[in-house]
Amino acid sequence: MRNLGSVIARAGSKRLPYKNLLPYKGIPLVRRAIINLLESNLFTDLVLSTDSELIARTCMDIKEVAILNRPPELATDDTASIPVFQHIIDNFPCDIHLNYNCNFPECPKEVFASALSIAADSGESLSNPYAVWAQSSTCLKNYGDPFKITAQIFEAKEVHPIDIHTEDDLLAAHQENQIYSPW
Repeated sequence: MRNLGSVIARAGSKRLPYKNLLPYKGIPLVRRAIINLLESNLFTDLVLSTDSELIARTCMDIKEVAILNRPPELATDDTASIPVFQHIIDNFPCDIHLNYNCNFPECPKEVFASALSIAADSGESLSNPYAVWAQSSTCLKNYGDPFKITAQIFEAKEVHPIDIHTEDDLLAAHQENQIYSPW
């Protein structure tokens, strides 16, 4: 079984510019996500899909990750994730694809295993909070409306619930997950 782990990271965040490159516990969000996938030992291949050379360079020294240049038509504000996932598996064939949303930096590796297992059984799974989304390649190839998600949703209480989209979100995630030490 070929499990493909991916992180998708655009440069065009409007609410928090360069969000994917901002540090969380000292590591850029995008890099932290790739490392988390890598350390889970659940994936045959890892891919970073991005439209940004700067984001790519943040992770390119990680030998186990392939960088996939995302075409401009798949990097707009209104592009659904499914076409991006389809682009990924067109370039990296697999049995099951799992995307880890780097906006949720606190996501235990057990959530990846649950998502892969559910997707293997039902074709598609999505954690709640929405940190991890997995599909079989058959599901992705035959997906209908990309805005009508068909995934089996499973509770992942281990995932910290803040979905980072603003500076306040990032600060709150830091405050709730770091040990405070006065200077």
